Amino acid sequence: MTNLPIIKIKEFQSKTFRTNDPLLTPEQAVEFVNERGFIFFWPVKGTPFPNLWHAVAGERPVADDHDDPGHISWNWKDSLLDKRVWYYGRILKKKNTIVSLEAIPYFYALSPNYGEPEDDFRDQYEQGLLPLEARLIFDALLKNGPLDTISLRKEAHLMGSASQSPFNRALNMLQEQLKVLPVAVSEAGAWGYAFVYDLTHRYYPELQEQARFISETSAMDHLLLYYFKSLGAGKLKDISTFFKWPSSQSERSLQRLVKMGELISNIHIDDLPGDFYCLPDLID
Repeated sequence: MTNLPIIKIKEFQSKTFRTNDPLLTPEQAVEFVNERGFIFFWPVKGTPFPNLWHAVAGERPVADDHDDPGHISWNWKDSLLDKRVWYYGRILKKKNTIVSLEAIPYFYALSPNYGEPEDDFRDQYEQGLLPLEARLIFDALLKNGPLDTISLRKEAHLMGSASQSPFNRALNMLQEQLKVLPVAVSEAGAWGYAFVYDLTHRYYPELQEQARFISETSAMDHLLLYYFKSLGAGKLKDISTFFKWPSSQSERSLQRLVKMGELISNIHIDDLPGDFYCLPDLID
């Protein structure tokens, strides 16, 4: 078993997370996402991974003060939503995820979207794999086009207080499955701030064709390599949890990458428990 000092992982991640080299413009933010493949918008507790906040504000908690300079990241995200420079939505760990346009076809290839999106949706619903609220949201967008959150709840007949949680759960599920995504910000509602949502296959009509010939194994391998190029090292259990992949499939993908020379297995990192996989460049 090969030992890897944890300091090397920290040094590697400080570069890939951009914690010591802050982003200064929205254009740099787009470049950052393109380099990493996918990042979180906010830091996710218990899940070290590149995110826009740390890349702008440094490695510190998200500030409560709305005037904090780090919150320029919020303005960048909102201003770029309708520019089609990346894909934004609650994809990984039910958290806001920003995905490069190069990487998003690999996520789509692993989603339950196989043929015609509307037919796929009906099949899933009829099989009991989607709740009624998801169908109401999907149908409202299909019928009306893009809708802000308030209008979407109204058109989906989910306006009551008892419907708020089921609406949010269904909307998160539809984003996770790459069926719906936020595409703009509206001044609707009491707070004057609401996302505008649209159907993924309508907003990114080319995505279906881009993903058509990507196999499941190829998609997993590509996404896993992005993951390691951001983190440097990782464990099977953490990877399965991160992507919500079955452990057996995650392990097979890891072994394929080891066989291709993209990863090294059986790595021990100082006092951290468990065996790790890591990038060959981190081993002297």
